[in-house]
Amino acid sequence: MKTQRRAPGFTLIELMVTVAIVAILAALAYPSYRNYVIRGQLVSATNGLSALRANMERFFQDNRTYVTVGAFTSPCTIAGQTSGLFSLTCTGAGAPSATAYILSATGQTNTNVAGFVFTVDQNNTEQTIVSSSAPSGWTAGTYNCWITSPSGC
Repeated sequence: MKTQRRAPGFTLIELMVTVAIVAILAALAYPSYRNYVIRGQLVSATNGLSALRANMERFFQDNRTYVTVGAFTSPCTIAGQTSGLFSLTCTGAGAPSATAYILSATGQTNTNVAGFVFTVDQNNTEQTIVSSSAPSGWTAGTYNCWITSPSGC
């Protein structure tokens, strides 16, 4: 009697089960990975604002004002400041004034951080504005802190 030998390899069913398992794992892992990357990019905004705020306070200690004095240029007036994917600017009317400033870090468009705006003022009042154009999973709104995770402050 002849015995039939089974050909080595995978059956189509085994291959499809493997593909399904990989697809399920990818569907669960990708959103977590994306939030991990975004959280890492948000830190560059808070670091940039902290450094610019320290420069503003150092300038104030030397000149007793936040505005440019003669040849001494206020750190706020330096154009094109960036930190990671964020543009750093001074906002508000007469920014900065002699005794006040508001610094902001705005996420650049067409990036993962578009829709995020971080601010800090001379009193160290921190605020985050998350717009509806922020990535999914991040709740739009205004927060009285710097948020760096989807769960908020």
